[in-house]
Amino acid sequence: MLYRFVILFIILSSCASNYNYSNPKTTYNSKGFAYIYNESDFNNKLIKTKFNNMSLEVSHDKLKRGALIKIINPKNNKSIILMNKKKSKYPDLYNILITEAVLDNLKLNKDLPFVEIIEVKKNKSFVAKKTKMFKEEEKTFSNAPVELVKIDNISKNKKKDKISNNRIYIVVAEFYSRNSANLLKKRITKELPNLESKKMFIKTKKLNKTSLLMGPYSSVNLMKNDYIQLQNFGFEEMDISINE
Repeated sequence: MLYRFVILFIILSSCASNYNYSNPKTTYNSKGFAYIYNESDFNNKLIKTKFNNMSLEVSHDKLKRGALIKIINPKNNKSIILMNKKKSKYPDLYNILITEAVLDNLKLNKDLPFVEIIEVKKNKSFVAKKTKMFKEEEKTFSNAPVELVKIDNISKNKKKDKISNNRIYIVVAEFYSRNSANLLKKRITKELPNLESKKMFIKTKKLNKTSLLMGPYSSVNLMKNDYIQLQNFGFEEMDISINE
C-alpha cells in the first residue's frame, strides 16, 4: 500500500512540475492603423516627440522603451523588426507611429496603412545584434544619395499608386431608436461647428439597430481631424468601418 502511495506521489509531482514550466509569457499583439509621422503635426503639437522621416523609426505608447517590435504588412506579408527607441503620444485612432522610411520599406498603402504589431521577446545577445543592425541600417539610409532615397513625399518621379476604392467611416454611436440618433446628430452639429457635419448621417441596418456615422473618407489622414474632435468631445473607442 505504501509502495503505491509513493508511486502516485511521484507521478503527481512530475505532472505539477511539467505544468509550471509550460506557461510561456504572452507577448503584445494587435492590428490597426499606423500613424505616419509628419512635421506639421509636430509643429502643431499634436505629437510631442520629433522623429526623422528618413530613418527607420517607430514608437509605441504601450510598450516599454527598448522593446523590439515586429511590424507586418498583411497585404504583402512584408515585415520589419525595429526597436521602440522613443515613447510618444499619438491619436488613439492609431496603433503605432512609424516614419515614412518604414512606410516605404513595408510598401504600405499611405491612405490605408493597416499593420499587425507583435512584440518580439529575445535574449540579450539577439538584442545586441539587432541594435547593431539598426544603427548600420539607419546610417546607410541617412547617408544615401538623395536620388536613391525613395520616400513617397520626396520622390517626384515615382509611379502613381493605384486609386484606392476604400471608403472609411467613423461609427460615432449606435442606438435602438432613430430619434436618439437624430438628437445626438443635432447636438454634435451645434456644439462642434468646425466638424464636417455634412459627412454625418444616420443608417438603419436592422429594425433595432441604428448607427450614427461620419464619412466617407478616402484615407485615414483625412479622417483624423474629425476623429480627434469627436474624441475630445467625449466619445471614446469609436469603431472604424471600411466600405460600409
